[in-house]
Amino acid sequence: MIKITLPDGSIKEFAPGITPMDVAKSISEGFARNVISASFDGTTVETTTPLTTDGSLILYTWNDEGGKKAFWHSTSHVMAQVLEEMYPGIKLTLGPAISNGFYYDVDFEDQKITDADFKKIEDRVLEISRGKHEFKLRPVSKAEALELYKDNVYKTELITNLEDGTITFCDHDTFTDLCRGGHIPNTGIIKAMKIMSVAGAYWRGDEKNKQLTRVYGTSFPKQKDLTEYLELLEEAKRRDHRKLGKELELFAFSQKVGAGLPLWLPKGAALRDRLEQFLKKAQKKGGYEQVVTPHIGQKELYVTSGHYAKYGADSFQPISTPAEGEEFLLKPMNCPHHCEIYNVRPWSYKDLPKRYAEFGTVYRYEQSGELHGLTRVRGFTQDDAHIFCTPEQLDEEFKKVIDLVLYVFGSLGFENFTAQISLRDKENRDKYIGTDENWEKAENAIINAAADKGLNTVVEYGEAAFYGPKLDFMVKDALGRQWQLGTIQVDYNLPERFDLTYKGSDNELHRPVMIHRAPFGSMERFIAILLEHTAGNFPLWLMPEQAIILSLSEKYEIYAKKVLDLLENHEIRALIDNRNETIGKKIRDAEMQKTPFMLIVGEEEEKNGTISIRRHGQEGKGNISVTIEEFAAIVNEEINKTLKVFTV
Repeated sequence: MIKITLPDGSIKEFAPGITPMDVAKSISEGFARNVISASFDGTTVETTTPLTTDGSLILYTWNDEGGKKAFWHSTSHVMAQVLEEMYPGIKLTLGPAISNGFYYDVDFEDQKITDADFKKIEDRVLEISRGKHEFKLRPVSKAEALELYKDNVYKTELITNLEDGTITFCDHDTFTDLCRGGHIPNTGIIKAMKIMSVAGAYWRGDEKNKQLTRVYGTSFPKQKDLTEYLELLEEAKRRDHRKLGKELELFAFSQKVGAGLPLWLPKGAALRDRLEQFLKKAQKKGGYEQVVTPHIGQKELYVTSGHYAKYGADSFQPISTPAEGEEFLLKPMNCPHHCEIYNVRPWSYKDLPKRYAEFGTVYRYEQSGELHGLTRVRGFTQDDAHIFCTPEQLDEEFKKVIDLVLYVFGSLGFENFTAQISLRDKENRDKYIGTDENWEKAENAIINAAADKGLNTVVEYGEAAFYGPKLDFMVKDALGRQWQLGTIQVDYNLPERFDLTYKGSDNELHRPVMIHRAPFGSMERFIAILLEHTAGNFPLWLMPEQAIILSLSEKYEIYAKKVLDLLENHEIRALIDNRNETIGKKIRDAEMQKTPFMLIVGEEEEKNGTISIRRHGQEGKGNISVTIEEFAAIVNEEINKTLKVFTV
């Protein structure tokens, strides 16, 4: 008998050769009907894979990430079958599941797929799916695999890099594909499918290779799910930060300045500044000291830190000076500079922790195809800070940073998040620096701190930074999309590389531990996500302009100016619209700009010393007349509801 451990910790015994589907049926027939994929000891398997050893089994339904992955990957097989039917002679390459769907990279050679073909492909995918064809995985020899794909250079390249005895094909209906596995039981579960777009993609992501056509698609077990997903996408288009950034005049890009280098316009700069001041105020309370470092650094600095070895080939190339052999780099990271600030003078254990904070702009070369509005740029500002502490202080300092991140999220309306503990890859350790001992210490520090704080955590292997593990905050926005925002990292390696020390109570020199942290991550990406999350309706405390004064005619401009001065006394940010336009046009324009309050002034208001308030988005609801003091109270009350109090 073999012992199968289920996610709830229960252990069941079965005869060897039992399949995941058999295990599901032993739990409940109803549950088994919904099981579409499985994982055994961390490896994705088929629901029909015989289990022959003790191990841990996870059964996936459509509601699980693992289930969706298998569902979408299986649909990519069916789409590939249709593409081969409709475009004879094409060469298929890879068709993985991605978030919200899948893609297949195809070499169409001299043929072309167009939008007009999408509906035909979708209909044929569903027609094949209705046949309820089983997905069957079978082992093949390397020679057999190479023979089948002798006319496909891409699959041949993949097979050549595989070891004989590890190669499998997946069959369904009349179609066969090279595949590692992870499929749903049969095609009949696929009830809705849509091709989303096509784009160019280089083979293996290398610009030197041939450009293929990437066909993106998605699929669902119900038509209703697809309809809801497409509606969500439409809402996402309306909230696209690039569109809103242009409409609200926050930022712009210029070809002359260069791709991926945002220009912050006055309103956007005011928004950035408010975010900076908000965090600086909290950091000051938390004992951080502000530092400033240059935008460039000697190449040697990044050789010492290890960044050059890891990123040098893909970053901006070194800048040569008139002095022979002297090379500088645009700053890709702030941490080496902060290490050198720590090294300016000797420290005692009594001086620690040292907390250095900087809104430091860094530069990283992203391929032009990877650039996307503010979320992927070549120059961005990190709300960076590095804490240098003793090993005994690490736990407390890490928890303090968690408190700061929670304060930031709470004040900005990000209530739905998961803390992802990002650890090293279990197999491939070559991409990391530092000793196993240091890594284990750092990983345990994060796991324990997250547990003590009661965070909702998930563990992801292979997601650590090259110098240390991380706690990444994965935030869900108003549309249910997940984004990585804040990050906290524990680092035992850079202090060694920069020979950082402090004198302990034993009068000996010791190595400090370094914490990297950025609650926003980067100002650019954070603002982009905040824009889409709020649809441009930022919390009132953050709005660059909280109110706009609309005078009914020229006669009331002097009173409008008086109102503006009084609002300034109450620290309310406002402006006046004195344009020679109708009040209706002024209101529409203010609505477009998402100004929270429209303050209308005319004869009545001037006579009574009041203002008539119209709230953004209230559409047809009557205005209310209040005094300036009453309006200030309304504003303060709303701010106090959203802006949390940071305590240390």
